[in-house]
Amino acid sequence: FIRERGRDAGTRGRSSNCSSGGAYPRATPPRLRPPRCSAIRLGHCRASPFARLPRSACYASTTMGDETSTSASGSAQEPAAPAVQGAGSVKQQISNLVALSLRATVPEVDVEPIVEVCTGKFGDYQCNNAMGLWSKGKGSGTSFKNPNAIGQAIAKNLPACDVIESASVAGPGFVNIVLSKSWVAKRIQDMLVNGIKTWAPILPVKRVVLDFSSPNIAKEMHVGHLRSTIIGDTLARMFEFSNVEVLRRNHVGDWGTQFGMLIEFLFEKFPNWEELGSQAIGDLQVFYKASKQRFDEDAEFKDRAQQAVVRLQGGEEKYRAAWKKICEISRNEFDQVYKLLDVQLEEKGESFYNPYIPQVLEKLSSQGLIEESEGARVIFIQGHQIPLIVVKRDGGFNYASTDLAAL
Repeated sequence: FIRERGRDAGTRGRSSNCSSGGAYPRATPPRLRPPRCSAIRLGHCRASPFARLPRSACYASTTMGDETSTSASGSAQEPAAPAVQGAGSVKQQISNLVALSLRATVPEVDVEPIVEVCTGKFGDYQCNNAMGLWSKGKGSGTSFKNPNAIGQAIAKNLPACDVIESASVAGPGFVNIVLSKSWVAKRIQDMLVNGIKTWAPILPVKRVVLDFSSPNIAKEMHVGHLRSTIIGDTLARMFEFSNVEVLRRNHVGDWGTQFGMLIEFLFEKFPNWEELGSQAIGDLQVFYKASKQRFDEDAEFKDRAQQAVVRLQGGEEKYRAAWKKICEISRNEFDQVYKLLDVQLEEKGESFYNPYIPQVLEKLSSQGLIEESEGARVIFIQGHQIPLIVVKRDGGFNYASTDLAAL
């Protein structure tokens, strides 16, 4: 699951409004917390050669009014680190460099980099860790006299590389970072030559499962299914762009009581349905409504429909054949919608997990979790009076047993 780490992530120190020239902040906007550096690959600068560079060897400082500019020009003895292809977004790479600097500046403190995009003329990105570190460290014997001193140290400890052109400190330690124009030009040229994929961010996951769309067989897709389809496909494309393997799962409702109802209604109305094929069912929506009305009004038909479910789940060929025909008609209608939306899905419906249910229930039984109750097999859950039914009185499985197998 993905969620924004904005307001609930908390604020450490104050983030500045870069358009004010690095002056005092106006507001603390919600932000996404950058990933911990230990969980992702580093950016265009490799970590080990530069994590503990001599501070005076690679940087020359000049004072400009109330700002101190630290030029990341590098020296002849300390060449800039080469660019690494496919190292993630620019913000990720700047965050990685800031993380290295923070380790060198305050090695005793475990802190995540706070990097924001600047909107003014004083930088492209800004590190806002100084004030938070000052709040944590003041009174504990720190060698830093104020937040600005921490900001100066962070800027000075930024590893030499071809990404950053310069870094300056303003106000209470806001570190304004300017990207190298030549590096930006190389990135754009690389994108034009090798494609936009080279700009893909690096994510800490290699494979994700996305369960979306998931309509019910024999029913029309409604706006809720379309919403899930579009959101799911959007997430899938974002992950795939980031070189993550995506399992696009369509967990369609192709199992359960409604199929016993549909199959029995089909057998009753069209004994020779196999000869008629799809023509026997015709409009599947009309057919479903008629069978549902019969199910609700005729107790004897309802009993036969429930037994049909058990026979279907048991694998009887006659019932399986009718079930496959109903699914085929419904699936063809769904595919028309997916083609219009240009959405690719791999169907893994409820029926897919049916063969796995017995072994899952056996495992739960061996652990003493399943009990007999009024002819059914159930799981009692602490804090809930009504148990979870996993095998019905007639021996059939239900949504709970299917979902347990899917999980």
